[in-house]
Amino acid sequence: MVLNDSFQRPIIYLKHWHGLNALLDTGALFPVWTASEKALVALGGELVQQYIEFSGFGGRTSGNLYKLKNVCIGKLVFPELAIVSCNDLKDVPYHIVLSATMFQNLVYEIDDKNHKFNVTIPHNESSVRNLRIEDSNGNLHILCHSV
Repeated sequence: MVLNDSFQRPIIYLKHWHGLNALLDTGALFPVWTASEKALVALGGELVQQYIEFSGFGGRTSGNLYKLKNVCIGKLVFPELAIVSCNDLKDVPYHIVLSATMFQNLVYEIDDKNHKFNVTIPHNESSVRNLRIEDSNGNLHILCHSV
């Protein structure tokens, strides 16, 4: 995958998935949609739960939980990607935040010199990933494993 070299942060250009820009955030627990919810719905996002609180972006915030079908990021396929829509961020140059948990048990490398994001899928892992966000006593946590 290609890093967008216009930015100092690792922003990946998702050429084969609607041409979106995605920030790779190795400290993020779950993926976050930062563009308009209308755009998310236009991509097939289905509302799962309204108003969930979560930690991130330097504090506590809230958003709506959606499910997106068949998200492809390079060779990885997320059949039903759980994603939180958060419009608190204004004027960011990306549409989605990719969390480190999305790449659990994989080997990933940010090659800043050559503007590439490389993901290696070990032989005992699948390219199809099941990622779920669950609420437990008011705290969100994520489960991710190969299908």
